[in-house]
Order: sequence, then C-alpha cells, then structure tokens
Amino acid sequence: MTHEAGWAHAPGALRGPSWLREPADPNALVPRLWSSTAHKRDGELVIGGVPVADLVADFNTPAFVLDEADFRARAAAFRDAFAGYHVYYAAKAFLCTAVARWVVEEGLYLDVCSDGELTVALRAGVDPARLGYHGNNKSYPDLRRAVATGVGKIVVDSFAEIERLGRVAADLGRSQKVMIRVTAGVEAHTHEFIATAHEDQKFGFSIAGGDAWKAVEAVLAQPALELVGLHSHIGSQIFDTSGFEVAARRVLGLHARVAHDLGVTLPEMDLGGGFGIAYTSQDEPAEPAHLAAGLTSIVEHECRALGVAVPQLSIEPGRAIVGPAMCTVYTVGTVKPVSLDGGAVRTYVSVDGGMSDNIRTALYDADYSCTLASRGSTAPPVLARVVGKHCEAGDIVVRDEFVPADLAPGDLLAVPGTGAYCRSMASNYNHAMRPPVIAVRDGQARVVVRRETVEDLLATDVG
Repeated sequence: MTHEAGWAHAPGALRGPSWLREPADPNALVPRLWSSTAHKRDGELVIGGVPVADLVADFNTPAFVLDEADFRARAAAFRDAFAGYHVYYAAKAFLCTAVARWVVEEGLYLDVCSDGELTVALRAGVDPARLGYHGNNKSYPDLRRAVATGVGKIVVDSFAEIERLGRVAADLGRSQKVMIRVTAGVEAHTHEFIATAHEDQKFGFSIAGGDAWKAVEAVLAQPALELVGLHSHIGSQIFDTSGFEVAARRVLGLHARVAHDLGVTLPEMDLGGGFGIAYTSQDEPAEPAHLAAGLTSIVEHECRALGVAVPQLSIEPGRAIVGPAMCTVYTVGTVKPVSLDGGAVRTYVSVDGGMSDNIRTALYDADYSCTLASRGSTAPPVLARVVGKHCEAGDIVVRDEFVPADLAPGDLLAVPGTGAYCRSMASNYNHAMRPPVIAVRDGQARVVVRRETVEDLLATDVG
C-alpha cells in the first residue's frame, strides 16, 4: 500500500537518487530525453512514424532504433549554429555507412580514430579531405593508409608518431597536414575516464610541461609535414562553455607564441567539444546556438588580447548528434521483487540485453531512463532497477527509474539516449549477438546494421 505522504516516506522504502522524482504518470515521456519524433500513441511508443511493436514484430529485440530525421536535424543545428566552423561528427560515437553519408549530406566533417572507422567512411564515399584522424597509437600501416588515402588532417599525439608520420609522408612523396593534440590542464566536470585535458592521462602534449612547444618544433622539423594548428579537447558530456575559457586562453597563448617566436602563423584551431546530452531528468544540455555564441566570444576575446587573428575554428560535438537520436528496445523477461534489510523491496526488471549492448552503466556509472513502450498502464509507479541477462552482478542497464507497477514479462521497455557509444562499444560477452540498428523515418523502417547471427559468432572460431 502506498503511504499517504508518498512512497518515499513509507517504512523501508527505497528512495533512489535525490534528483529522481516520482512521476504523476509513469507512461509519460520526458521530451528532452528522446528523439524529436518520439511520442506515445494510446500508450505505445512511436518513433519516426513507426510503432515500436511493429518494429519488434519485424526485427525482434534487443534492437537499436535510430531516428533519421532527428539525427539530421541535430547535425544541421550544429552546422548552422557554428556557421564558419568545421563541425566534426565523432565516428566513435556510432558509425555505419548510412550514418557517414548522412553526416556529409548535412555538411559536416568526420572524425575517425582507427583504420576500421576510416574504412567505413571511405566505403560510404566520404571525401578523405573531410576526415580528421585521431588516436594516441597510430601504427605505420594506419598512418600509411591515411596519408595515401588523402586524409585531410592527422592529429598527432606523441613524439614517436611525429617521427613515424614524417617518415611515412616522405616515403609516399606527400605533404601531410597535421594538428598537434595539446593538454591545457583543464579538468572538465565529468567522469574521470572521459575528462581528457588534465595532465595525468594518455592524450596529447602538455602545454604547462613544455612538451607541446617541443612537439611544435618537432613537426616543423619534418619537411613532409605541414603544421596547420593545435587541437584541444577538455572532455565529454559537457553542458556549458565555462571550461573552455581557461583552455582556450592557454591553447591560444601557445598559438600566439608560435606566431611571435617562430614566425609561423597556424591557420586553424580545433576546440574539441564533447557536448552533453540528457540521459535523465537531471540533465539540462545547452542548445547549439548558445554553445556557439559562448565559444566564439571566448576565442574572439582571447585573440584580441593576444593580438592575433582568429584562426579557422573546428569543433567536435561528440555524442550530442547521435546520442539522443537513438534508443534501445528490449523485451522484459522477468520482474523480481527482492526483499532487502529494513523491509525495503527492490524490483528488478530483467531484459533480453544488457552490458553486451550498453556497457556504459557498468563502465562509467552512467544513468539512464526508460519507459514502458508497448502499451499504456493505469498502475501506479514503482521504483525499479533494469538489469541485463549476463552473468555479472554489475550488469545494470538503468539503475533507478519509475515504471508502472504492472510491468510484466513480454512487455517492451525502451531506453533513450543510447545512440552514442552503446552499439560502438557492444560486445559478444556470454557469446551474445550484437543487436541491429534500425533506421526509421516517415513511417518507414530499414536495417542499417543487421543483427549478428550464430554464423557470425562462429566465423572466427577456427577450432
């Protein structure tokens, strides 16, 4: 029985995180968590004009559902807000040939960080000149293929790579454009593993420690390399531009020093990005126009103070384009109330996926939301934990969320905000087969990445 003052005040009740509030209607969507076409029709989730139950009837679960119109609209919003910038889509967030084509059709550039990502981009017909190539340990074969292919810019990350790339470009008789990844000593307020501009981590050359200046000299000493600018990235899942102010000041200080002391004008600068999305109701991401105004103001102010011209700027929105454009649909297998100390009960909802298709909860302690997707319910809300089917106690998909109390096996559950890194980081743990990606638009659905099969699973097993 629900306590008259609310479930959270009942003896032994589980309260969940402080930001999570009991909804008046557990069927309702929080719009900012979902793609723009997602809505409920008679209680059923509809995305891109396609009812989720129809998708499941055709493609089964688990499945990633990608809202093409939403993806394109978010790409266009960054393109338009950052007019005059080069906007790079992060292949690592999610990449397939269809998405690579959408990216260039919407006027964006593409950031790759492996030979595999480069291969997909080329297969999609992306102009290599629109590619930036990242990575902290690019091999000779990686660099040789990138240079031979005509990749627009390679972001160098170590002295060994500078020497390696210089040799590769010279051997191929090419002049390769290069940016230097620098660390500005600014720690974004994000998870330790996705904060990338403080000193103690694997990426880039430290400005404060002097390695960044030495890297500039090392690149300039390579006849086959053309230094075009500095690259900075302060982290990921960032909601405002405040952290960029100190980083921009330090990176532009180095940019100005190169011009003043060496007489070399660097025409470009990449400010990174890693802008955040709403995973739960506690998140309030900024609009692209707001981010663009803030970053442009910061750079223009610092350039005036340093007496240098504003370079050609690039940004990398990261998950902000594809993250909200995709959700994951699961089938509920079991609903298990578990009695805890003090009389509290936790409701565990097990679904037919888990950490093999979304490792982020276990890896980053990430928070997600969910909704009953196959029907409406008049039952009151109950706090639940959505877990996967894998043999790990940490196999959690949604740590805490309110769902209708009558949630039952066979129901469909959808988790929003899974476009970034979930399919990209998916695995075959427990020999699970990775889910498909189904693109929806204007009432039509098509497979852009098919579901893995048993044959796929056994193809590499030569025993």
